Amino acid sequence: MAGPASPEAGTPERAATRSAVAVGVATAAYGISFGALSVASGLDIWQTSVLSLLMFSGGSQFAIIGVLASGGAGAGASAIAGAALLGARNTLYGIRVKPIIGGGFWRKVAAAWLTIDESTAVSTAQPTLGSQRRGFWVTGLIVFVGWNLTTLIGALLGDALGDVRQYGLDAAAGAAFVGLLWPRLRALQPVAVAVVAAVVAAVLVPVLPPGLPVLVAALVAVVVGLLDLLGKREPVLEPPVPEEETA
Repeated sequence: MAGPASPEAGTPERAATRSAVAVGVATAAYGISFGALSVASGLDIWQTSVLSLLMFSGGSQFAIIGVLASGGAGAGASAIAGAALLGARNTLYGIRVKPIIGGGFWRKVAAAWLTIDESTAVSTAQPTLGSQRRGFWVTGLIVFVGWNLTTLIGALLGDALGDVRQYGLDAAAGAAFVGLLWPRLRALQPVAVAVVAAVVAAVLVPVLPPGLPVLVAALVAVVVGLLDLLGKREPVLEPPVPEEETA
């Protein structure tokens, strides 16, 4: 005979934890790819690990090693500029999650370190403040610990893995985001926002430097979302006519 269900079973907090674990594990697995590619681009194991620990922003980290791989140490300034541009989106995330995290100064410092694509996406997808807070912290901590561990593993294995993209790790994080986004596409307006942002990003990728297509697509998504062009409109009700006027 089954025992009593946990008081937290089926709650928004429990759902947030499940989403956080799924997204966090998928994202952390991709750290193997970063570690291996970083060593291949010319950084040593310790430089790779310190970069992952201190910067902790996957897109910016890949931007740095991508430029270094093509231009060597002489491309350091370009690598830093590209990484900073791509990381600028975290400022927008910070504005969004500030009301969620709560707490004092040190909690905000920790939250600033953990404010990334994944923690923001999971937290803002939840229906209540408690579940949003749970989603942010659980996702951020799982990704932080897992990403740094897998980065070290990837750097140690290095060339032994070959081209790490053949294992599909580069698609794992994207698949997790699609799974997180899909349940929200239940109305025409969010579908329109997602499609317009995706088209804008795809069109601009060959034209603009790394990082800019994401920022432009995000701004377009915000504008489309705020205008709510395809959202439901409440019918305008006429004021009731007094009975004496209908007599």
